[in-house]
Amino acid sequence: MIPLFKVFIAPEVDAPLLATLHSGYIGQGKRVEEFERALAPFVQNENVLTVNSGTAALNLALRLANVGPNSEVISSPMTCLASNMPILERGADIVWADINPSTGNIDPDDIKHLITSRTKAILCIHYGGYPCDLDEINEIGTEYGIPIIEDAAHAFCAVYKGGRIGSYSDFVCFSFQAIKHITSIDGGACVCRNKSNYERGKLLRWYGIDREEGGRVDYRCENDVAEWGHKYHLNDICATVGLANLKYTEKIMAAHRFNAYLYDSELSDMRGIHLPKYYQDRISSYWLYLLFVDNRSAFMEYMREAGIAVSRVHARNDKHSFARKYDIRPLPGVDEFFNKQVAIPVGQWLTRDDKEYIINKMREFDGAI
Repeated sequence: MIPLFKVFIAPEVDAPLLATLHSGYIGQGKRVEEFERALAPFVQNENVLTVNSGTAALNLALRLANVGPNSEVISSPMTCLASNMPILERGADIVWADINPSTGNIDPDDIKHLITSRTKAILCIHYGGYPCDLDEINEIGTEYGIPIIEDAAHAFCAVYKGGRIGSYSDFVCFSFQAIKHITSIDGGACVCRNKSNYERGKLLRWYGIDREEGGRVDYRCENDVAEWGHKYHLNDICATVGLANLKYTEKIMAAHRFNAYLYDSELSDMRGIHLPKYYQDRISSYWLYLLFVDNRSAFMEYMREAGIAVSRVHARNDKHSFARKYDIRPLPGVDEFFNKQVAIPVGQWLTRDDKEYIINKMREFDGAI
């Protein structure tokens, strides 16, 4: 089976990992600091807070945005559950926005109609790695004084109007979970536009304790804690793996994009298979390569029988039982997108023969319609 996802681990990770394991210190230490410094150029932002998961990054961002009970957060239901569960964990309510059915990203025009006095944040998900309409979304945030949180779990190194994702909104959350472009085994990062949020987040990710020099009264005892916090910090083991893998970022991203552009050129003339409509002012990271297939169930079965892993990847969140308490409103963009979208393998693990095989099998399917 040609896999939809495959974990990349740098071949030279063994030596630094063993050195960290036997160093006598494996918590949040020097390797975490080194990883944060190494991440900064990739997100064009020095305010990088590494944490133990992308979900923790989102929860931290919501906390920094002062989302809590009696708050509302506008979000998309077309995403991983990990995007929206932190909203509920904060005791807030989700307000579902519609999406652009050509991309899977939240629709700024729909956001405008959903804002109330309870709206404390807008969460936008870069679906599959393709950047949302950040100018329009941030204009709304500025107009109403509402923080913008980007879920960039799919979008490491994606580009929006010449700038890397991580350099635009109030908070940008990344994931370094196992099957992302760059993995630290598990982990994530919350990137803050505002320095004061960064400093507050540094405290909140570890119980509210100031771990900087002078923040303790002795080796183990902390000074006064002004605000309670979480246990969200990354550790040196994960950071060591992340550092080794980060060196391959450009190679990995180039492979994903080359494969995507190859598909674009080879699959654009099919009848029952349609490609997303992407703008030229942004560059996807192509964590997913999406297709819209008229007869999706037949296509998925055909590809699986051919030994090619394909998937819808994410179910729409608003149809789960936990979401029944929220207002049901028409979401035609979500309906259209969810009913036809499917992802095919696009990653750096694909060989030339793999790609030719995938393209040929898709042509065979299209020709049989």
